[in-house]
Amino acid sequence: MSRAASTPLMQQYREIKSRHQDAILFFRMGDFYEMFYEDAEIASRTLGLTLTSRNNGGASEVPLAGVPVKAAGEYLRRLVQHGFRVSICEQTEDPKYAKGLVKREVVETITPGAAFSDDLLDGNRNNYLCALTQADDSIGIAATDLSTGELRLALADRADIESVLSRFTPREIILPRGQNLTHLIKGPLGEEGPMITEREAWEFDVELSRDQLTKRFEVSSLDAFGLEKSDGPAVGAAGALLRYLNELQPAGMPHLARPRIERPGGCMPLDEMTRRNLELVESMRGGETSGTLLGVLDRTLTAMGARLLRQWLLAPLVDRSRIEKRLAAVDALGDALVRAALREALDGVRDIERLSGKAAAGRASPRELRALGDSIARLPDVESALTRARLAVRDGESSAFSSHAASWETCADICEEILRTMVDRPPIAIGDEPSVRDGVDSTLDEWRALRDGGKDGIARIQLDERARTGISSLKVGYNRIFGYFIEVTNSNAHLVPEDYQRRQTLAGAERYVTKSLKEYEERVLTAAERVEERERELFENLRSRVGADVARLQAVSQTIAELDVLASLAECAAKEGYVRPELSDDYSLEIVAGRHPVVERMMPREKFIPNDVSLNEDARLIILTGPNMAGKSTVLRQVGLIVLMAQVGSFVPASRALIGVVDRLFTRVGASDNLVRGQSTFMVEMSETSAILHTATKRSLVLLDEIGRGTSTYDGISIAWSVSEHLHNSVGCKTIFATHYHELTQLADNLVAVRNYNVQVREVGDQVLFLHRLEPGGADRSYGIEVGRLAGLPAGVLTRAKELLGLLEAEQIVPRSGRTPTAPMAGTGDQLALFGMMIHPVVQQLRTIDPNKMTPIQALELLARLVDEVKREEGKA
Repeated sequence: MSRAASTPLMQQYREIKSRHQDAILFFRMGDFYEMFYEDAEIASRTLGLTLTSRNNGGASEVPLAGVPVKAAGEYLRRLVQHGFRVSICEQTEDPKYAKGLVKREVVETITPGAAFSDDLLDGNRNNYLCALTQADDSIGIAATDLSTGELRLALADRADIESVLSRFTPREIILPRGQNLTHLIKGPLGEEGPMITEREAWEFDVELSRDQLTKRFEVSSLDAFGLEKSDGPAVGAAGALLRYLNELQPAGMPHLARPRIERPGGCMPLDEMTRRNLELVESMRGGETSGTLLGVLDRTLTAMGARLLRQWLLAPLVDRSRIEKRLAAVDALGDALVRAALREALDGVRDIERLSGKAAAGRASPRELRALGDSIARLPDVESALTRARLAVRDGESSAFSSHAASWETCADICEEILRTMVDRPPIAIGDEPSVRDGVDSTLDEWRALRDGGKDGIARIQLDERARTGISSLKVGYNRIFGYFIEVTNSNAHLVPEDYQRRQTLAGAERYVTKSLKEYEERVLTAAERVEERERELFENLRSRVGADVARLQAVSQTIAELDVLASLAECAAKEGYVRPELSDDYSLEIVAGRHPVVERMMPREKFIPNDVSLNEDARLIILTGPNMAGKSTVLRQVGLIVLMAQVGSFVPASRALIGVVDRLFTRVGASDNLVRGQSTFMVEMSETSAILHTATKRSLVLLDEIGRGTSTYDGISIAWSVSEHLHNSVGCKTIFATHYHELTQLADNLVAVRNYNVQVREVGDQVLFLHRLEPGGADRSYGIEVGRLAGLPAGVLTRAKELLGLLEAEQIVPRSGRTPTAPMAGTGDQLALFGMMIHPVVQQLRTIDPNKMTPIQALELLARLVDEVKREEGKA
């Protein structure tokens, strides 16, 4: 072993590293975090750091890389974003008082799913860490956002696990080793999934987990949280989650809230293809929210509201009474004055949920604690606006505001203590500037007076020494090495008194100290240190008291988040002209003058063409035909979005909407290869269609676009036809099927509840106008060539395409079978026919015959001759 590697410091490092082998260890050494060995090499590659070596006694074989403590946040963010764990090893004693090696220990391990720092978090979305375990066909889920303290438990069927996880979008997932659940976790198409952390299977044991939860939350049984015996899988997942968090956060998690359970049936499961096709929270162009439903509806004023709105959009309700309560609240906030008062009160409220969590975990800075106090100070205005909103609710309607008012907490005592203690604009860290007000603590005031008076005393010494020595240029200065000193230029050296002690020689001056100067220095420096120590003590005591009330602050932050979301939905409804949907438990779906909420925002309002859609038990399947670019996909998406918005509790873009509450919403609009999973376009299409057929119920809404186009025409038509029959006959759900297969319009002749609709097109000369309006009946053309013209295809290509289309529609093109054509294709001169096709001689003969001038015998003879000729042609082929 090298001399560098065998030093006491490196032995300490190896001992600590041995307990955190799966993490990069940030080892605190003074003002730097140092990394050694493989950690240093990884950090060098990932962060672009210079890789050096630790040189101790001539040995230099220990790789080393370091980052400044003050700049560590950015390096941590980059490492965590690359999927690494980072353990922070701090010096746990003051080096000035250490005897020998400074004590060090890991105070925190940061992972993608467990982070407090704002650098690692998005204020508008939660940062969940999930644990999963399986029991029979049920999956137990426990999810926590460490930054807010939220703890949620859920149960899900295996078929719905992906949609349930999508509500959390976890950055990290804990799985029991040996259960092989990895295949259930799918990231968005083309994106990396969450970090997977495996733990021992015994950590998910239900009984051990029950004991751990009851001890953690100091309850006699889990009945206090509404947890039942059937919730065992979720309880097991929660136990493993807590054990893992205890390892990551040795200092504890006092802000962790009491668990809430979510069982199947409470909200609508949304699969990946539906979330992607409807672009609910992420655009298909990438992860941004522009061009999404979230981007349209999000008028929230707080980070808490933004996070909750995202959760609501991914979990539409299926309980009509709960939906109506939300709609009633949005309706009440339709009063512009009431809404404005609430939004004005909310404006300026910071992230109380995360700030209170930081306070409870001992991580809030002086500036953050003051921001928490300022936010709480706005709560009386919010309460006043809440009271006005309650009074605005229609008579006879239950109001969501009633529960908000019942759980309201002003937290006035917390606010008063923070604002009384903290200065108006505190620094980020203690010691930079004053954090605690004058007059709060007599001891602090005394030390401040001494510190500030000591500085005045230094100025007096300078005046006194100038008078005593007669050196008018004499000055008293300070640096970190020599402390306070008296500086005299060389030209005045003969005037220096005997009691001056030389400390430093400069090019043109000498620096001295005196006994009285050193006494003042000691008093000033001691006072400055004690001021900082006392300020830190007072601040930490205040932070601890505020953190002890974290449950109250979490409750009020949840109320504020809901008020913010409801006000946001009301603001959007007022600005965009949305109406309150009528809900029913019936089958029907009627939308009058429906609009696409995202598309209409991207064009002038008057240019978007609204459409009516009606589905009921007697007309439950619409075959929608029409050309490309006519707007079929837009119609499908807008129907899906209107239903989803209604069940979230939002008003909808229509002049009227009657929504029979649906249990599931499926959309299959377009398709793409999934190269990561090794699936072709057609395979993706069939897999998604299969999932719909196996999962949809009579209460579902299914929106399909172009099923079967990824294979041959006849195969595609057959599959599309069969799928339509199954949805009509066996499932019986509400369905809109957009297709280019005009043959499917014949379904209306055979199936009683099928209706044909098409998107209107008007032909003006050679031009085609897309009217984007639905009308009954099927389309008879696809207008693909006209779309090609709009796309800019060369004129020659378009002309040739029209010739071929005419021949295909007349069924006059037959295979050449590899032989030289006996006649050129009509209208092409000597050019060979496309795909080796030609006009058949039999067809040419038929063109010259007038059947009205033939006797029956002549017709039979001609028919026999033509049949023989065709057979001879086939024999030669």
